[in-house]
Amino acid sequence: MTETAPHEPVIEFTNVQKVFPGHHALRDLSFGIGRGELVSVVGVTGCGKSTTFNLILGLFPPTEGSVRVEGHDPHAEFDWFRRRMAVVFQDARLLPWRTALQNVRTGMKFAGIPKQEWDGRARDWLSRLGLAGREDAYPHQLSGGQRQRVSLARAFAVDPEIILCDESFSALDEITARTLRKEFVELVRAGGKTGVVITHSLDEALTLGERILVLRPPGHLADEVRVPAGSDPEVLAELRERLITAMNPEGAE
Repeated sequence: MTETAPHEPVIEFTNVQKVFPGHHALRDLSFGIGRGELVSVVGVTGCGKSTTFNLILGLFPPTEGSVRVEGHDPHAEFDWFRRRMAVVFQDARLLPWRTALQNVRTGMKFAGIPKQEWDGRARDWLSRLGLAGREDAYPHQLSGGQRQRVSLARAFAVDPEIILCDESFSALDEITARTLRKEFVELVRAGGKTGVVITHSLDEALTLGERILVLRPPGHLADEVRVPAGSDPEVLAELRERLITAMNPEGAE
């Protein structure tokens, strides 16, 4: 049994199909994500997670069906989304010849934020993410966790309505990843952001998402699982087993 999605979703897929040459990536995918929700998307390799992520970003259109973000087509109206969505990738993707401060400023430049606001916003977000005093450090002078903190600062500094994460914490050691996941959830909720997290880790999905979408090859929705706030380990273990069953191509529909 699937959970019901919130009314008036900010992100909405309706009967979406995406076909690449020789590959049917998504098949009749429909779901909605409400304003202020933090949703994880999980599934085995080849289930369509990355395609779903790229459709939300507007990198290409669906073959059939519709994708809407805030009621708009993200592919046809790409420029409209520049300040409304921010992305945090697995690799921090920092410019190596620029300092932490300059990397955060660069994000605001491309988002079209007035130049007079760049320094103040960049310093504020670097400080919030524990990097006060490291503003002038270059990426090679920072640890992996610190580089990802710069990436998070760059995303939040543009004050987006939607934050998209693509395996953003999977390359970090577990202690650092656990700390950053907690901080990420707190920042998303404090700012009233809508968050979408693509991950292969069920533990991460359960930690970050208040609702989890489970995709199964060839790119359809197998289950939706709501994660009650403050769930104890026994409940989380039961939800984890439900996710595994839903992800398994041989599992019951």
